[in-house]
Amino acid sequence: FSFLFLCRALIFPLLIRAGKPTPFFTFLLALLFCVYNGYLQGRSLSNYAKYPSGWLRDPCFITGFIGWLVGMAINIHSDHILRNLRKPGETGYKIPRGGMFEYVSGANFFGEILEWFGFALACCTLESLAFALCTLFILGSRARQHHE
Repeated sequence: FSFLFLCRALIFPLLIRAGKPTPFFTFLLALLFCVYNGYLQGRSLSNYAKYPSGWLRDPCFITGFIGWLVGMAINIHSDHILRNLRKPGETGYKIPRGGMFEYVSGANFFGEILEWFGFALACCTLESLAFALCTLFILGSRARQHHE
């Protein structure tokens, strides 16, 4: 779980070609959200969540894990498509093609929403559900803006 936040926070930004700068306040809010959420999820899972001995074979966990895995694959592939949308030095709007972009205009957002609802299903905690819902509302509104 922490590995995913590490990748999203450190590795992914290094792969992005120069684009529009991010306002510092937006960066700060995103950083604070990620730090707090990572702490909340980790603390919830390590200190409060109790699972029966067969939980890893439970259909709820298996379905959630598969949802998380598929969502992560969609997210990573969609980010790859977006990073390679323009050639170096090229500007202007381009519509992404390929992968889940053939079905939804915000495939990267869709993948991340699926990823965290899968996580919530696998964990079955109030904290993981709250994170999935926050992801849905935040990325859902961004996806709608991008679609328009």
